[in-house]
Amino acid sequence: MYYIRKLDENNIVVDSFVIHNNELKDNENNEQEILGIKFCVKLFGDANYKQTSYNTIGGVHLLGGTPFRKNYAGLGYTYDESKDAFIAPQPY
Repeated sequence: MYYIRKLDENNIVVDSFVIHNNELKDNENNEQEILGIKFCVKLFGDANYKQTSYNTIGGVHLLGGTPFRKNYAGLGYTYDESKDAFIAPQPY
């Protein structure tokens, strides 16, 4: 499954979607994030969307793979473009 987050104008996660991996596949059967984003734009309208990984927490991939964007993003997380990472909300 493909986990994608909708960001507001401040790069804060305001919505989340799960779509099938087939929506990311190009003609050579490779997954590309941009295809998932285009799919979401078509369904939900123009917005800033970013993929997140269910298996990445604290910069570690739980299954031993390559970590992706530091954290699995939930509502209220911030996407830091310079770090290409989702940052959890701070309690202060």
